[in-house]
Amino acid sequence: MNKEKGKNKGESSSRFNLSSKFWKTFLVVIAAFLTFAGPTYVVYVFLNVLGLSYAISMLSGFILLVVGLVLTWYLIKHKIIS
Repeated sequence: MNKEKGKNKGESSSRFNLSSKFWKTFLVVIAAFLTFAGPTYVVYVFLNVLGLSYAISMLSGFILLVVGLVLTWYLIKHKIIS
């Protein structure tokens, strides 16, 4: 029974394989988008297009910047970005 659980655990982790070129590229693009487009374009869209308040727009931009930096740090830590 333990062997079956081990096989299932291994199979589920193979869906998100960081050694795959696709996932490496995808995560780097997402990190770049969050870091650069989050505080600029997303704030602009929230403020001018959707008409949200200034504070909510700036807070969301700051949160996206932090998430992008954390993702970049994660990728550097796991040597996906050298």
